[in-house]
Amino acid sequence: MLQHCHAYAVQAKRDGRKVVGILCEFTPRELILAAGGVPVCLCGGSAKTIPAAEQELPANLCPLIKSTYGYCVQKSNPFLEMADLVIAETTCDGKKKMYELMGRTRPVHVLELPQKVEDADAAEHWYREIQKLKGELERRFGVEITECKLREAIRLMNRERGLRRQLAEVMKCDSPAITGRELITLKSSISGIPADLEQYEKAIARYGTAANGVDDTRLASGAAKRSHARVLLTGVPMAHGAERVLEIIEQNGGLVVAMENCTGLKPILEDVDETAADPLRAIAEKYLHLPCSVMTPNRRRMESIRGLAGEYRVDCVIELIWQACLTYDVEARRVREVVEQELGLPYLRIETDYSPSDSARIATRVEALFETVRGRRA
Repeated sequence: MLQHCHAYAVQAKRDGRKVVGILCEFTPRELILAAGGVPVCLCGGSAKTIPAAEQELPANLCPLIKSTYGYCVQKSNPFLEMADLVIAETTCDGKKKMYELMGRTRPVHVLELPQKVEDADAAEHWYREIQKLKGELERRFGVEITECKLREAIRLMNRERGLRRQLAEVMKCDSPAITGRELITLKSSISGIPADLEQYEKAIARYGTAANGVDDTRLASGAAKRSHARVLLTGVPMAHGAERVLEIIEQNGGLVVAMENCTGLKPILEDVDETAADPLRAIAEKYLHLPCSVMTPNRRRMESIRGLAGEYRVDCVIELIWQACLTYDVEARRVREVVEQELGLPYLRIETDYSPSDSARIATRVEALFETVRGRRA
C-alpha cells in the first residue's frame, strides 16, 4: 500500500493536484477531496527519526509526536515534503506545540477541536471550524467547494468506510482467514484512491468466504498448534512502522480480532449522512463523534468497547498506551473497570514507546494473560 500511495501522490502532483497532510482522524477527508486534493496520513511510526526530534522536543514526549516531527526535521517523509498544506487538530498539548515548530517550515492550518463533545456549543464551534477549513482550502488552492462536490466526496468516503468495515468483519469468524497484523496492511495511507477500493473488494471476496482458518504456526512462532486468544486491542493508534506490540501479541498465542483505535475501527464506525440538507454540517457531526480520549466525558469510547467485545466475541482486552499519552493513560482505569467488572474479561495495560527494548517483558506479560484466558476456557 505504501509504495502504491507514493506513486499515486507523485502522479497527482504532476497532474496539478494538491497533496494535503493529515495528522489525526478528526480532519474530514471529504473536504480535501471536494477541493480536488489528495488526503494523506503523516503520522510517524519510526523510532529512527526520534533522535532528530529530541533536539527540539522533550525526551519524555509521546513517541508518535516525536517520530512525526523527526521526519519534518530530517525531511525524510516524501509525503510531507510534497504536501501543499498540513491540517492539524488541537487534540493534545504535545501535538499543539509541535505544530508551532512544524509551522515554521511547512504550511499548517490548525483546527481547534472542542472537547466537551456533549455540549451543543461544542458542536457549533466545530461546525464553524469546518467552515473555516473549507474557506482556507478554497483560498489556498483557488477552487470552489460546491455542494455537489461535497456530496460526491461524502459518497466516496462512505463507500471506503463501508468496505473497511466489511474487511474488519472477516475477523468475526471462528477462524479468520487473516491475522490482525495482516488486516492493518489492508489500509491505505491515502483516502479515496479508486484502485484501493477495488483491492478492498477483492480482499473481501477472498477472505470473507475462505474456508480455511489462520495457521496457528503463524501466530505462535512455530510452536505446537494451540487455540489462540481472541483479543480486542484498544488505546493509542499504531502508525505505519509502530506495529510491534500487535506483532508480539500474535506471536505469543493471541489473535487481534478487533482494534478499537484510530488505526482500526474507531474512525469507520459511522458514516456521514448522505441525505442531510447541509452536507458540511453532516461532515462536522460525523467527525466530532470520534470517541477519542481527549473528549470529556468520553462515554462513547466505553460504549464502543462494550459493543465490539460482544460483536467479535473476544476473550480479553489489551490496552496500548504510548508513554506520555496522558489522556489515554488516565482513561485506562475506566476502561479496566468496564472490561473486568462489566464484561467479566481479563485486561492488560501495556505502556511503551517505539523502542524494542521492552519487547521480551511485554511478551511475558502477554503470555501470562493468555494463560489466564486458557484457564477460563478450561
